[in-house]
Amino acid sequence: MPLDTAGCIARLARPKLLARAARAGMALYRRERDLPGLIKGANSGAGLITALIAAEEACEEARRAMAPGYSPARHVRVLSALLAEGRAA
Repeated sequence: MPLDTAGCIARLARPKLLARAARAGMALYRRERDLPGLIKGANSGAGLITALIAAEEACEEARRAMAPGYSPARHVRVLSALLAEGRAA
């Protein structure tokens, strides 16, 4: 994993409950099952991590804005995938 990507993941500052749920979700994450529902297109390498970072940032912006379409469950799934893929890279 490139240093800038690792640094980006390491600098994520999220509420403790969200972070705890995402870490627990890492154990349940299965790329083949979960990834197609989270992002379209990129399915490996740096493109995948970049797409997951963008998806997580969109979730975080929606959370902070208290957007009516915000889904905490999706946010946890995206963050879990990001952490799992970051660890695997």
